[in-house]
Amino acid sequence: MKVGILALQGAFAEHGNILDELGIEHFEIRKKQDLNKECDGIIIPGGESTVMVKLLKDLQMFKLLQKQISEGFPVFGTCAGSILLAKRVEGEIEFGIGTMDISVKKNAYGRQLGSFYTEEDFRGIGKVPMTFIRAPYITEVGHDVEILASVDNKIVAARQGRQLVTSFHPELAGDTRLHEYFINMFI
Repeated sequence: MKVGILALQGAFAEHGNILDELGIEHFEIRKKQDLNKECDGIIIPGGESTVMVKLLKDLQMFKLLQKQISEGFPVFGTCAGSILLAKRVEGEIEFGIGTMDISVKKNAYGRQLGSFYTEEDFRGIGKVPMTFIRAPYITEVGHDVEILASVDNKIVAARQGRQLVTSFHPELAGDTRLHEYFINMFI
């Protein structure tokens, strides 16, 4: 088993650390050719979603990644990754990869000073640590989308087929269960 981690910007190294802890082979995706490497799933980390979209387009990776995911390739988007995967982003006409039938609100919890930590239930796992940093939340889900976690009645984790998103940063908590959940989606 091997996982590719989009490493253009953001918290990609932390995801690698979690995968190391789980004994999962991984590599960093930095250029278009890396998307053609054999792997079982991709993680799109948190970071600056606007910068990530620009880099994906500049490096001619956007369409290929979008095609792979829309054809059922497993993907785990955290924070900015959830924004990239959303079909709709409030206040934006066209934004990211748009493969998951969700709407998100960017920076929904405010600026950096609005960052916070909590522990809440995640369907099928139990209470998990959740670190929110300038995080989005999900405002709408399509019929095929399963809601996995909420905080204060705001959706912060969801799954549609082989796509998993969280508004928070599970890679920062030292808890491997969400990465294990992702791996179990395609075993």
